[in-house]
Amino acid sequence: MPQWSDYSTGERIKILRGREMRQADLAEMTGLTIATIQNAEQNKRQSLPTLLKIADAFNVDLSVLLGQQAPRRAMAQDDRRMIRDLSRAVHDTAAGIVPADVEPADLVDLQQTADRCWDLYWRGRYVEAGTVVAPFLASAAVRLREQPAGEQAPALGVLSDAYRLAAYVANLVGARDLAYAAIGHAHIAAERAADDMRVALVGSGRSWVYLRDARLPEALALAEKSAADIEPRFSKATLEQLTAYGSHVNFAAVVASRMGDKDRAADFLSQSHATGARMGREVRAHGTLFGPVSATTQAVGINVALGQTGKALALIDSIPDVSALTEAARNRYAMDKAMAHADAKQWDASLDTLEQTLRNAPDWARHQTMPSVIVQKVGRASTARLRRVSELIGVPPGVQEFLPATRKTAL
Repeated sequence: MPQWSDYSTGERIKILRGREMRQADLAEMTGLTIATIQNAEQNKRQSLPTLLKIADAFNVDLSVLLGQQAPRRAMAQDDRRMIRDLSRAVHDTAAGIVPADVEPADLVDLQQTADRCWDLYWRGRYVEAGTVVAPFLASAAVRLREQPAGEQAPALGVLSDAYRLAAYVANLVGARDLAYAAIGHAHIAAERAADDMRVALVGSGRSWVYLRDARLPEALALAEKSAADIEPRFSKATLEQLTAYGSHVNFAAVVASRMGDKDRAADFLSQSHATGARMGREVRAHGTLFGPVSATTQAVGINVALGQTGKALALIDSIPDVSALTEAARNRYAMDKAMAHADAKQWDASLDTLEQTLRNAPDWARHQTMPSVIVQKVGRASTARLRRVSELIGVPPGVQEFLPATRKTAL
């Protein structure tokens, strides 16, 4: 498969433009003529001012057009616009800069906005969630500025939640530098609020950033610490406390599985299942959802990562209903299920699950890497269904890493 740097600048412009944008659309966005766009795509007369305007229209750095770095996978125009706005909101609010027309919302309204953002996030509507988080950050920053001295803890807590949301969205779409910055600001706000629960939640969030950045030992150490810091006494624990703790130990099991540490993963899974059993049902709290169904479905992916296909398939057979999960969690479980079937060489079952999920949740799927991995695993089965699934993912030969959307892009 060619690397991004193997394409010419003109080819890279065409790939980024994709099928959804015509040359005339790009010309209107940049203020350039259609002839100039055509020349650029044909590698003719590509002046620096022209390339800078095109890069700005795509919301990418000039280095992406020049092939010095690849664009983020599955980043459509709306994705890039959202990330740019979110980045400005994170960095500006951290520096104390907010638009002059932002009014200080009250804390109840801000908490409702946070709940709305989490709802969008767990429904897999990541671009919409990020779009809401940007003004949410500005409102939370103004609320903090307006709070009387000695009464800032609640506003700091909300601000920490806003930064954590920004970090989660950025991390999921691959904007790693922004994720690091946002989770760092979330930590500072949580510590200033003297809120131990939020500090632990932010710690778990940072662990996820580490995991996506392949810093596995640090991710595991931080995940373990975050879980230990909020471990409740089960006899007195509230459902909200158990939700936070269960999700923390489950994530620690995920990290341990990525490191191939079966014993530690099994220990964390045991704690996760015990917490879910104690809860008896799925509960949403602190920006997450956890319960007995979450514990079992996530154990499927953990066993898949450990190469324990038989255990994963047995767990799948034990799960009759996943309707209590969020949409994103159900979709993730479907990917783990498809991967388990692929590992067991049950090609048809794997592709059935994968195709159904891609059709039901295309916006969620285009931010995920697992569909492409599953297709590659069953790639030896050259069937019409495999070709259909490949088209749903958007994997024309040679450029699947660089497509801006789920559909196949014409070069």
